[in-house]
Amino acid sequence: MDTECSESCNLPENVVVPEDIPTDPSLATDLIVNAETQIDSGPVSHGINHEEGGWPKTIDVDDMESTSRYRKKVQKDVCYQHTVMEIATVTEHHVKQNKGGICSLSKFDEAKRVVTKDMSSSVVSARTINVFRDPNKEKRAATSLSWHPLDDHKLAVAYSYLEFQRAPKNMSFDSYIWNTGYWDTRSGSKPVQMSAAKHSHRDPVYKVIWLQSKICTEAFSASTDGQVKLWDIRKMSEPNKELVLDPSRKGDCNSALGAVSMEFENTMAKFLVGTEQGVVVSCSRKLDTPNDPIVCTYHGHRGPVYALQRNPFFPKNFLTVADCTARIWSEDISETSIMSTKNHKTYLLDGCWSPVRPSVFFTVKMDGTLDVWDLLFKQKDPTLSFKVCDEALYSIRIQNNNHLVCCGSQLGTVKLLRMSPSLFRLGKDEKALVSEMFERETRRGKVLESQYRERNQMKHSCSKEDDGGEGDMDELLACAEMEFFQALEFEKKTEDDKQDKRKTMREETAK
Repeated sequence: MDTECSESCNLPENVVVPEDIPTDPSLATDLIVNAETQIDSGPVSHGINHEEGGWPKTIDVDDMESTSRYRKKVQKDVCYQHTVMEIATVTEHHVKQNKGGICSLSKFDEAKRVVTKDMSSSVVSARTINVFRDPNKEKRAATSLSWHPLDDHKLAVAYSYLEFQRAPKNMSFDSYIWNTGYWDTRSGSKPVQMSAAKHSHRDPVYKVIWLQSKICTEAFSASTDGQVKLWDIRKMSEPNKELVLDPSRKGDCNSALGAVSMEFENTMAKFLVGTEQGVVVSCSRKLDTPNDPIVCTYHGHRGPVYALQRNPFFPKNFLTVADCTARIWSEDISETSIMSTKNHKTYLLDGCWSPVRPSVFFTVKMDGTLDVWDLLFKQKDPTLSFKVCDEALYSIRIQNNNHLVCCGSQLGTVKLLRMSPSLFRLGKDEKALVSEMFERETRRGKVLESQYRERNQMKHSCSKEDDGGEGDMDELLACAEMEFFQALEFEKKTEDDKQDKRKTMREETAK
């Protein structure tokens, strides 16, 4: 395990620390004199003993060239520069203020807490605090990450060689699962049971999900062979149930969509499968239902759906990551997503929701960049873009209890990042605002869906008539378009009126 530190206790060489800071009389009015404080003597000067430190173990402190090179590296860190400027501004303010009078200790502590809270809530940042590398000589991509549900200090990493057909002879495949099976760590590295070849998947298994139940012995598996299988580890010879992801609902394996991601929420009656073809398939969790287990399909992406996750606060809304965009969907609308990011210049390979904030989600890209999105702040651009490494990032997972994010790269390197506290602090009205946003966008999506269906019906009916019907169809489409935009304008005006009323109520409450 290699450790990288992006912080240093040393000031840059071009920062000048003055011996004395002149008093600013204008700040004296902000001071509160504590009448109960007893002053026995005048101002007393104290010296400060400082010992230079904070160097990594790999740096020789006595080597001027080594320390200078490391100092220059730290100075280029954007987070370090931003932190120094913020601390310098606040420190200078309090020094000027304290030299102009006597401040009550309780009031000073309160002011300090307010300043600290404001700084932490306004600054959005990330820094690397640890690096885990693939111990094998032949490097493999870190394709899947998982935090231990109880122990926050344990992180499981699955490594895969993505071009498995061309894998070198000495390549390790210990973390690559071809057939469904389960392991008991007490029995060593060999599987306790394994499914028979004729009942197993024919392609690599990209997703396995354990089902939460009283016995906890069942698991779903999804593969690019177009099948989803339900297993019981007490009898691994063959799956209990199977589902072929055939959109025509005929169960034809040749027409099936290859599964690359899957989302299962225990409280929902349906689970979701992301496919190679960019389609999300909604399936009944009971694969032996009287009706067809495929409930509906969601179309919107042009490439494999690499990531698929329901919002932990609003499960009916889910996130998908594919091609060059991330999209947010409502389970009630299948024709289009309700929100989407901009089209990036490079592919997105993974993403997930924040476990503590319903408006925040994370995505990683092929250029090695981590993007953090806050829907309440901006929708088309990320709140923070952080360059994690120079190779592609294939996976990302968020720790539930701390501000830690781990990203797995193409070369098998997993970087542990510490995010700013503001990204993990739930706002006072955040749940209500996000709920309102999702409901508003869902209503708009339903309008678009109905207009789309009406247009298709008109196009189909006009195609059966003579050429004279084309003008009527164009007129109907124009009217439908006008009605749609009028509905949007009315809804926007209603929303603006609500915001004005809320603003007026806040102002009256403040008075």
